[in-house]
Amino acid sequence: MTKRKVPNDYKKAIRGLSDRIVLAQTPIRVLDAVKWDDGIRDSFLQSKGKVLPQIDKAYYASRSLGFESEAKKLEFQNIERDITNQLGQFNPVGQIMRRMCREYRMVIRMLEARGTEDFGLISQELYGAASDAFHAGDPTLADLGMMFSGYLNNIDNRGDLQDEAKDLTAKQAVDLLQQRLNKVFAEEETTIRVFESDGILADAAAGADYIKIRSDAMFNARDVKALEVHEGLVHVATTLNGMNQPICTFLSKGPPSSTVTQEGLAILMEVISFASYPTRLRKLTNRTRAIHMAEEGADFLEVFEFYRAQDFTMEDSYSNASRVFRGSTPKGLPFTKDLSYLKGFIMVYNYIQLAVRKGKLEQIPLLFCGKTTLEDMRTLRHLVDEGLVVPPKFLPDQFRDLSALSA
Repeated sequence: MTKRKVPNDYKKAIRGLSDRIVLAQTPIRVLDAVKWDDGIRDSFLQSKGKVLPQIDKAYYASRSLGFESEAKKLEFQNIERDITNQLGQFNPVGQIMRRMCREYRMVIRMLEARGTEDFGLISQELYGAASDAFHAGDPTLADLGMMFSGYLNNIDNRGDLQDEAKDLTAKQAVDLLQQRLNKVFAEEETTIRVFESDGILADAAAGADYIKIRSDAMFNARDVKALEVHEGLVHVATTLNGMNQPICTFLSKGPPSSTVTQEGLAILMEVISFASYPTRLRKLTNRTRAIHMAEEGADFLEVFEFYRAQDFTMEDSYSNASRVFRGSTPKGLPFTKDLSYLKGFIMVYNYIQLAVRKGKLEQIPLLFCGKTTLEDMRTLRHLVDEGLVVPPKFLPDQFRDLSALSA
């Protein structure tokens, strides 16, 4: 398709507004703002898991957000107004950027509400609730979580599906993962850094151009492959592709609406690259079920016991339960971000299936051009045609081979 000539002044306006969004969101660190410190975990384990963690509104008030929330909300309000003034109310790229500004303001409101009921309610607005259905009359996310758990239970006792031993230390996993990613990212050893870290809740976490591995975690070869595709080929690659955008730089940053697409892509990549396995998939169903329990009134101890009943250690049960209640209180509504995995997997799978059915294969790789959302895919296609968005530089082989993917 011939690219439409776009005036330079228009490009500069979009780039300027986009850069302002990127700069404005820089100090907002949601997971840092809601996490519980190690002292809370230590006290809970000393009580043998019998006493609720001592978390309330005052606990969070003592932990700085790292920015002045009223000023930051006003900053996004001003950017949103300037987007309308400079691009017009119905401009497609302007509509994406305005929605981002509104989401970031809502994120700040959620963080201001840490330790209160409003925190959980705003979380549901941003990330959804376990009681949500995709369409009227469809199963809810909680229903799907239970359904998938049942499927996993049916194959649980097969001797030929036992997990491989976790015989790789964090250091060995770092070395192996770094070697693999160097190959994937064209042998450029500085493209992605992999290193150990003490301060993360999950086994691994991705940043803009790095992956952190938890120092005390153990891994097997399949885990490392999953980290390669999940953290490397999706989370870091989409960040780098977003940073590679010459005009729409906002694609390098992910507001909550992009989390669903991101995690859905990451889980789908694990499945189609044969990196996943039943125990890993059970993590997703457990997270959905645990969030639903909290939405229905279960407290921290009840969610903790839900994991203990599945033979998780006390430490792992605490870690999993704290993911549900971080930002909230041990008796409050949950932080629902972890619904993104199961919800995103289903939505991205359905989107790709629909794109194949409608013959729109060229839209599928655009999922990787930055921190995208499914509702913006049609707009992104037009932005590529106009030269305002460039196709992804880093793309997994599975999404390069549209012939195999469509089949």
